[in-house]
Amino acid sequence: MLETERLELMPLTARHLKLWLSDTQALENELNCKYRGEPVEGFFRDIVTGQLEKTQNDAENYLFHSFWFIIRKTDRVVVGSCDFKDVPDKNHEAEIGYGLGKEFEGNGYMTEAIRVFCEWALAQSNINHVIAETEKDNPKSENVLKRIGFEVYTETDTLWWRI
Repeated sequence: MLETERLELMPLTARHLKLWLSDTQALENELNCKYRGEPVEGFFRDIVTGQLEKTQNDAENYLFHSFWFIIRKTDRVVVGSCDFKDVPDKNHEAEIGYGLGKEFEGNGYMTEAIRVFCEWALAQSNINHVIAETEKDNPKSENVLKRIGFEVYTETDTLWWRI
């Protein structure tokens, strides 16, 4: 678990991921929290399902396959989540993703969470860079990365960021 002044980042086990996909209330009871992050539906549901499979198949590296809940300390509300897309690659880079419940935007939660998430990642011996991809028309996500110190290193249909 990682911690900031206002937030806890809790990595989910394979069991937690299964509950998130099938019985959110049971997951909330088990973790003593209330989930109000982005809805687990459509394309996002497919991503979570894929990460569950990776987590089950590579339990030793589950921290790089699972999602981490971003929990507000004051009321144990899950405001969003973040994840590594996979284990660090041969270039010692780890790609991250993140999402926030709409009602929590504009409070600095994602910047706070991703900052500590990246600090943890860069402290690992097998990670030299953290990377992220954003759509070109997503200034909120771009601003999170800029505030933390990421810089654009490749531009195609999307922007690729690195710290």
